[in-house]
Amino acid sequence: MEKTVVIINGAGGVGKDTLCELASRHFKVTNVSSITPIKEIAVSFGWDGSKDDKSRRFLAELKRVSVEYNDFPTVWATERYREFLLSDSDILFVHIREPEEIAKLVRATDGRAKTLLIRGGERTRQTAYGNAADDLVESYDYDYYYVNDKPLSVAEGEFVSLLEEMAKEK
Repeated sequence: MEKTVVIINGAGGVGKDTLCELASRHFKVTNVSSITPIKEIAVSFGWDGSKDDKSRRFLAELKRVSVEYNDFPTVWATERYREFLLSDSDILFVHIREPEEIAKLVRATDGRAKTLLIRGGERTRQTAYGNAADDLVESYDYDYYYVNDKPLSVAEGEFVSLLEEMAKEK
């Protein structure tokens, strides 16, 4: 399989991590999120790892400030991309919410990254989170879309087929 970079997005609860885990049964996967270094900083402010709306808003604002200050999330994600290229992994999933941050990483990979929006799951697009990062996930023209509304046994095969298709596209 060709090394494939997938920038994956979707509202909270649609099953992005579950799909990445299913993919890891078939491919060597590296799975990272541009919010990871922000979460590490947030802990020093007392964040306890919660995924409630208040926490999501806090993390989104902290990320926004770090982007304005020195573009740290994109720098961090670009470094993960470089590490991936030297690794034995087949697929790099990079979770990014904000449309402008997605576009930055696509550029940083010289257009090699493919973008994927996951829809479905427990929370739907009609649910507002109260922060721009989560509320604007549909505001990007993604390369691929996947509706995650089937049993895991069916979704696994469909998602693997989608990833194989993505890997073939140059």
